[in-house]
Amino acid sequence: MVAVVESNNSKIPILDPSGNESCVYKRSIARTVGAYVSSMVGKRCISCTTFNILAPIYKRLDQQNQSLRESDFRDSWFTRNQAILDWLLYERSSVICLQEFWVGNEELVHMYQERLGNAGYIIFSLARTNNRGDGLLTALHRDYFKVLNYRELLFNDFGDRVAQLLHVQSVAPSLQNQKGSPQEILIVNTHLLFPHDSSLSVVRLHQVYKILQYLELYQTENKLSHVTVILCGDWNGSKRGHVYKFLRSQGFVSSYDIAHKYTDDDADAHKWVSHRNHRGNICGVDFIWLRNPNESRKPLKTSWAEALFSLIKCHLQKASLGENDAFAFFKADNNGDAITYSAFCKALRQVKLAGLPHGLSFLEINDLWAQADVHGNGVINYEEFQQRMWNSTWLEQIENNWNDSMKDSKEGAEREVLGFMVENAYLFPREVEKGMWPENYSLSDHARLSVVFSPVRIQGS
Repeated sequence: MVAVVESNNSKIPILDPSGNESCVYKRSIARTVGAYVSSMVGKRCISCTTFNILAPIYKRLDQQNQSLRESDFRDSWFTRNQAILDWLLYERSSVICLQEFWVGNEELVHMYQERLGNAGYIIFSLARTNNRGDGLLTALHRDYFKVLNYRELLFNDFGDRVAQLLHVQSVAPSLQNQKGSPQEILIVNTHLLFPHDSSLSVVRLHQVYKILQYLELYQTENKLSHVTVILCGDWNGSKRGHVYKFLRSQGFVSSYDIAHKYTDDDADAHKWVSHRNHRGNICGVDFIWLRNPNESRKPLKTSWAEALFSLIKCHLQKASLGENDAFAFFKADNNGDAITYSAFCKALRQVKLAGLPHGLSFLEINDLWAQADVHGNGVINYEEFQQRMWNSTWLEQIENNWNDSMKDSKEGAEREVLGFMVENAYLFPREVEKGMWPENYSLSDHARLSVVFSPVRIQGS
C-alpha cells in the first residue's frame, strides 16, 4: 500500500512496513534527495539517478525455497514497481538509469513506458543477450536533453551483459559554451557481472575495457575530443576492487565520493554501502562516474595492462607469494634469470586468466607481453618484472587534478569547454550512507543513488 503526503507542495510517497519503504523516512525526504534535486535542477543543474530495481525473476521470497520468486506473484511485483516509479517521478532526475529492468514482462515494460513517458521522459531499454529476462532502462527528460545518438553494446560474454551509450545535447540555455553551442554529454548505463569466483575478475575488467574502448572509438569517429562522460550502473565491485581502480586510472571520479570528500584510501572504502547481495553481505557497488574533458589519463592499453598485472599480483599474494617467489613462479623451470613467453603464458593459465572460455585471448596475451617486455628482447628480466608487473604505478594519477581543474574553472577566464562539478549526491535509504542496511527497506536489494551536477567552464586538454 502506498500513502501520499504533502510537503512543500510536493507529493512524497510513504510506504507502510509491509510495502517497500517505511514512513520513518518521512522527515528526511523533503529536505534531502527529491526536494533538493528538484530545486537544484531549477538552478542550472542537472541530476542523475542510478538504481538496480531487482528484477522480480531474481527476487527471492523464501530463503528456504530458492525457486519461489516474486515474478510468480503479480500483486507483489506490480505494487513494488509502482512504488519505485513513485520515487523516480518524485525525484524527477534529468537522467534515470535502471538495471535489472524486467524486459521479459510486457505489463511491467508498459507500466514504465507509460508513466515515465507521460512525465516527459525519452525511454530506451535493452535486454541482456540469450533471453536472460532482464536488462537496462535509460530515461532522459525532454526538458534537459535532446538525444543525438543511441548505441547498444552487446558484450556477448560469459555473463550476457550489455550497456547503453547515449550521446545527448543539452537544451538548457545555461548549458552552452561561450560560442553558444549546446553542451554534449556521453552517458553510459551498464550492469557488470557478479564476481561469483576470482576467475571472473578478468571478465569484469573485460566488460569495462570494452566500454572504454567503445567510448574512445565513438569519440574519435565523431570528433568529440572535449566531451563530458558519465558512467552509471551497478558495477558489482567496491572501491577496493580492480574495476574501481581501472576507471580511476582513466580519469573518472566517483561522484558520490567527491560530494562527500571521500578518498580512494581503504579507510574510506566502507563508509557507505549500496547493496545487500544474495549472500547477505553489504557492500558499495553502485556508482555514477564522471570524467570531465580536461581529465588527464594514461593510454587505455597501458591502463588495461596495469589492471591485469595488478589482478595477477593480487592472485599471487593471496597464495602468499612475495616478490621473489612471484618472479620464480613466472620464470618456472627456465634455467636463466628471465621469464620466457611460454612460461608467461603458462603462468597466466595457472592463475586462471587464460585458457578458459572467458579468459584472455591470444592477442590480449601478446599485448600484455609487449607491455611487460620493456626492452623488447623476447624475455622479461627481474627489473622489468618489478617495474611493470609487480610494482606497477597504475594509480599514479594527479590526485589534485580534480580540485585543480575546478579551481581553474572558477578563477580563470571564460573557457570554451564545458564540464560538470558535483554539487551533491545522496543514497537512499539514508542509513546506507553510514554503512548500515535497514531491515525495513524492501524496495530493492540496492539503494538508489542520485547526483546533482552543475555546469562549469573549464580548460580543455
